[in-house]
Amino acid sequence: MGLLENIQGPVSQYMAQLSTPSQVGVIVAVVIFFAVLLNVLQQILFKNPNEPPVVFHWFPLIGSTITYGMDPPRFFKENRAKFGDIFTFILLGKKTTVYLGTAGNDFILNGKHKDVCAEDIYGVLTTPVFGKDVVYDCPNSKLMEQKKFMKVALTTTAFQSYVPIIADEVSSYFKRCPDFKGKSGVVNIPKNMAEITIFTASHSLQGSEIRSKFDESLAALYHDLDMGFTPVNFMLHWAPLPWNKRRDHAQRTIAQVYMDTIKERRAAGKSDSQDMMWHLMNATYKNNVPVPDHEIAHMLIALLMAGQHSSSSTSSWMMLRLASRPDIMEALYREQVEALGADLPPLTFEDLAKLPLNQAIVKETLRLHAPIHSIMRAVKSPMPVPGTKYVIPTNHTLLSAAGVTATDPTYFPEPDLWEPTRWNKESPLAPSLSRNEGEEEEKTDYGYGLVSKGGHSPYLPFGAGRHRCIGEQFANVQLQTINAMIVRMFKFRNVDGSDKVIATDYASLFSRPIEPANIYWEKRDW
Repeated sequence: MGLLENIQGPVSQYMAQLSTPSQVGVIVAVVIFFAVLLNVLQQILFKNPNEPPVVFHWFPLIGSTITYGMDPPRFFKENRAKFGDIFTFILLGKKTTVYLGTAGNDFILNGKHKDVCAEDIYGVLTTPVFGKDVVYDCPNSKLMEQKKFMKVALTTTAFQSYVPIIADEVSSYFKRCPDFKGKSGVVNIPKNMAEITIFTASHSLQGSEIRSKFDESLAALYHDLDMGFTPVNFMLHWAPLPWNKRRDHAQRTIAQVYMDTIKERRAAGKSDSQDMMWHLMNATYKNNVPVPDHEIAHMLIALLMAGQHSSSSTSSWMMLRLASRPDIMEALYREQVEALGADLPPLTFEDLAKLPLNQAIVKETLRLHAPIHSIMRAVKSPMPVPGTKYVIPTNHTLLSAAGVTATDPTYFPEPDLWEPTRWNKESPLAPSLSRNEGEEEEKTDYGYGLVSKGGHSPYLPFGAGRHRCIGEQFANVQLQTINAMIVRMFKFRNVDGSDKVIATDYASLFSRPIEPANIYWEKRDW
């Protein structure tokens, strides 16, 4: 007691001399000091040998949130070098276990639904954007049915009809866009690619009737929806923040357009088998309940949004990469002339298969610029990690980063080099994508048709498992068609003539180019 009294006396005298704000400041500083001290001691003295190692951090709650958020791929690779493929870090107060490599991708993305759950992670983000009663705002069994409804419209016959629509949208866009008046100029290309991808997707997937109801403001509305996916909304999705107000306005506006169109179609009795809206209007759940109109509207929003952020980002990176490699852009033009004819006839679905370099542009861009750098799952039951002593407890979140294996030299020689020709099997940079060449991928049916589990592949731009993107084939058709049409119309290069590519913006959940991302364009004579 004597020691405490000796300390307490001078401290009390010192505090009495301070103003009230200063006293509060001192108390806060002391609390922070002891919180940091206890946090550090806990990491040093109380390590759990049955759980993955924890990335060292000074501050509780904050943990590694800032360093992770600034550059997730670099964060993963640096900690992989320290701890190996599996480690834990603190993300906004939550223990988040990262499991890298092909084994980690398979462990997380192909985890059983009783063990891992996407709904508990993403529902707070997706429900305000998509709307109620769809995707993660409903039981998983219902989500699988909804995915099946939409998948039936994504057929080869449908794709054959989509390519001319997409091609026409691209050429029409550049003819009317004021950013491309004249013979040459400089443009911030991500803005234009966001508009092109939403116009092409809405017209091809939802028909000319829906497309005609929107102008360039459609892209702006979908941009406002996309901003609802900002990371802070994991905690503040409910808050009356400016971007949340814009998100909610956009969701109501777009949903109402769809609802009005559904009513008009029901009244007119119009039918079109290639139209996603009509597929959903005539769909029935397993319990014989027709899909309600508000769910149709919300699924249509989800359908476009699920692909918009990734296609918009990927197409922007494609254009920026072509601007850094004009030689590749010229090779793409020559490929079309040689394969399709010097007159470059209207593009068809069958033509895309004749353009392997055009296909490789999409593959290579997705490899280096994975739209989603982190895929998370809530842990529902303790999960032993095969081959280790670790057991992942239910108070952890699991995180898969498939983009790390896509830039692993084990599978991709010179992994940081953007080189589309590597997808030619004879290339010295050709990837090794499977453990055994010729090995057939395991497939399973999660309730919406057979899909490849794919978790063991180092190249997973569309995910794997029950939540693998059902729009994978459409995205490839869309991106290949957009790229082929732009190559016909333009030559690109960097404004300064260099081969450099702008850095990545990780401020949202998706990996976009930092803007402005300007390129120099010049029109071809065609």
